[in-house]
Amino acid sequence: MNEEIEFIIDATKESMANAMTHLNSQLQKIRAGKASPMMLSKVQVEYYGALTPIAQVANVTATDGRTLTVQPFEKSIIEAIEKGIAHANLGLNPQNNGESIIINIPALTEERRRDLSKQAKAEGEEAKVGVRNARKEANDGIKKLNNNGLSDDQTKDAEASVQNVTNTFTAKIDALIDAKEKDIMTV
Repeated sequence: MNEEIEFIIDATKESMANAMTHLNSQLQKIRAGKASPMMLSKVQVEYYGALTPIAQVANVTATDGRTLTVQPFEKSIIEAIEKGIAHANLGLNPQNNGESIIINIPALTEERRRDLSKQAKAEGEEAKVGVRNARKEANDGIKKLNNNGLSDDQTKDAEASVQNVTNTFTAKIDALIDAKEKDIMTV
């Protein structure tokens, strides 16, 4: 039975780690005043009749803290990339110089910083929901083991162990969100 409990706890940790990984990727997409190639990760470009992620048709780099450069792999799609950036509704103004697209990132207003901070908190809450769902699944598995002969003491210990893992991941999420908010609110 102990192997089954360890398996449940390991699966729970893995599920919670996946929630953290997803949160990290979502937070990287939230702009924090500095230019980041991840800002354009949502941009889709029409390429030979199909919508294609910008990363598959161009190289996106941050030349400095306020400028992104998009270097297309084929010069013929430079207008399509411009349209894709405009349609992504990111509030960015791409400038085409014939060779590449340069995007100057405007400074964030206080109101926009608050909105981005709220967005980061919402992503954090979503990650916490994922952690709580993993805890519920683990506790359900432990209860099934209890019904199949696991002692009450072992059940309580296993549930306490799952709760400790949950608390650890919740604290990590809170720390990540606090750091992102601080980054966003820093002028």
